[in-house]
Amino acid sequence: MPELPEVETVRRGLTPAMEGQVIVQADVNRPDLRWPFPENMAQRLTGQTVLKLRRRSKYVLADLSSGETLLIHLGMSGRMLISGDPLGQFVHDHPAPEKHDHVVFHMGNGARVTFNDPRRFGAMDLLETATAEQHKLLAVLGPEPLGNDFNDSVLIDAFENKKSPVKSALLDQRIVCGLGNIYVCEALYRSRVSPKRLAKDLSKTRVRSLVPIIRDVLSEAIEAGGSSLKDFRQADGELGYFQHSFDVYGREGEPCKGDGCTQKIKRIVQSGRSSFYCSSCQT
Repeated sequence: MPELPEVETVRRGLTPAMEGQVIVQADVNRPDLRWPFPENMAQRLTGQTVLKLRRRSKYVLADLSSGETLLIHLGMSGRMLISGDPLGQFVHDHPAPEKHDHVVFHMGNGARVTFNDPRRFGAMDLLETATAEQHKLLAVLGPEPLGNDFNDSVLIDAFENKKSPVKSALLDQRIVCGLGNIYVCEALYRSRVSPKRLAKDLSKTRVRSLVPIIRDVLSEAIEAGGSSLKDFRQADGELGYFQHSFDVYGREGEPCKGDGCTQKIKRIVQSGRSSFYCSSCQT
């Protein structure tokens, strides 16, 4: 499932095609994805201007001139793909519609934005913009890891009595939102913290070190266009490239990249998810 860097990459890719533009026509080609679409969704979107595109955790939020906000979650295989030429630089024909093109936005600048989702685990909803943060999916979220609300004291307080492994704690969206399995594994390796160590047992010094490392890992992944493992594509259809920089994720049995380390990367299962780590470098 796309994590924060992938969703932020998609948001940035959609911005020139959608922000400040009118949705001339919205086509909704099925009644639901993970859950039913909101009532009259096509009519509520058609004719509206996209005032701003923003991201909250793993959701893209499009604030509309109607006072509603379109919430988009990519799910396991969802893709937001742009065709046409919103910047007026080239001439591109729109591709033929595909089987899993579930929602299509025809924009006033000539762009077409298509939500394609073969597995249908994605989702869309319409929220009142003024109260969007109170929506059940958003109200429970912790601070953004790249924002000012995520800092040393917040993480220290969250870990103080946390009896779960640090890997599970960082995946808890109530503690810090947007992190997923890939980037937690990578951040823990860089911080030399074992995913098996209990969050409450980490010293304040080690907890503090996690904050800038998490920011660095996410920022580097965004600059690389995210990580493409199976389904993820950027809005222009290109792959992300951060997977070529993985230190541990998906590298079970391969040599550790640490200087002078002779261990191989191990994999364990925690809460149903694979954790990749070096048993020598991470303690």
